[in-house]
Amino acid sequence: MLIRSFSEADVTAVIDLAVDVFGPFHEQSFRPAVGETIFINQDAGWRQNYARTIPGLHAPGDGRQIVVAEAGGEIAGFVAWTVSKPQRNGELTHVAVAAAHRGSGLATALCEHAFAELRRAGAEVVTIGTGGDDFHAPARGLYESLGCTPFPLVTYYREL
Repeated sequence: MLIRSFSEADVTAVIDLAVDVFGPFHEQSFRPAVGETIFINQDAGWRQNYARTIPGLHAPGDGRQIVVAEAGGEIAGFVAWTVSKPQRNGELTHVAVAAAHRGSGLATALCEHAFAELRRAGAEVVTIGTGGDDFHAPARGLYESLGCTPFPLVTYYREL
């Protein structure tokens, strides 16, 4: 397993991985929970959003970075983060691991790599957000195993 910096050649593979990993959340968790009207208003363009936003997640000069994990010559996972040097904090914005590599410790390795990079950049605290739904249960377990402290937040949706 090789963890390395993101390159322009990785854009399509990382977008495809994000769609594969997070698609079930959008379509099988969020959509049924909020209904069609809210889904269409809030999240119908989720695939296009990944295609639009992922390339911008890697701008090291602006405090945004992605690293990818390779296995067998393919991208098996990635982590993206931001760092704010004045506030001395960072945020993991995306953690994704392909289904074939889940349970292998890859997500832990990616997060630990990001934590080390954030420390080197001067961060003293990191935040990671995730959902409270069943889809996100493995992420919550991962973050708690890494020593992160959960603080519950609730977002409500209502069709008008």
